[in-house]
Amino acid sequence: MPAAVVVFVHGLWMTGAESLLLRRRLANERGYGLKVFRYASVGMPSAHIIAALRNTIAAVEAPRVHLIGHSLGGLMILRCLERYPMAQTGRVVFLGTPAAGSLAARRFGKSALGRRLLGAASAEELLHQRAARWDIGRELGVIAGTMPLGFGRLLLKFGEDNDGTVAVSETRVAGAAGFLALPVTHSGMLWSARVAREAGSFLEYGSFGR
Repeated sequence: MPAAVVVFVHGLWMTGAESLLLRRRLANERGYGLKVFRYASVGMPSAHIIAALRNTIAAVEAPRVHLIGHSLGGLMILRCLERYPMAQTGRVVFLGTPAAGSLAARRFGKSALGRRLLGAASAEELLHQRAARWDIGRELGVIAGTMPLGFGRLLLKFGEDNDGTVAVSETRVAGAAGFLALPVTHSGMLWSARVAREAGSFLEYGSFGR
């Protein structure tokens, strides 16, 4: 096993396959082992997802385990670490995670169909506006997108910098060790060489731009 393994947690309506380029870049540039945590983002309640993520992390045989969460995946990481401390050392990166709640999701969830499509985990995590705080005993880096092209633009006018789905202000987490806004869309950040490089920098050194 490599000295460090990255567990990637995908977002709503995703499978983890969309992170292929990100994972390849992290493996090639940093030599990390990569593992995807896959879950039914619509069909499973968050408690079941969190327990399964805890088991996945615990089963990784490496002294250092980093976590990357895209969108809803970051919230699943946050809730998991709040309940279940990790035995391994490592850092965490959120990519476009609406840690403070999602206005786009709240608009979408106003209809019964919208709430059904969001699923139980999203209803628990995205439909409530809250102050996000990180007081987990490991460093967190947050990357937000500022290219406003995406599904959320069909639902509302953000009135602030956003990635087309999530507003930059919704990604801010008090207690995070680093924050970076880049000109990428919500999904496009997974295919961006710059995002991969910055995520790898934070996981390796605890800061962006290294």
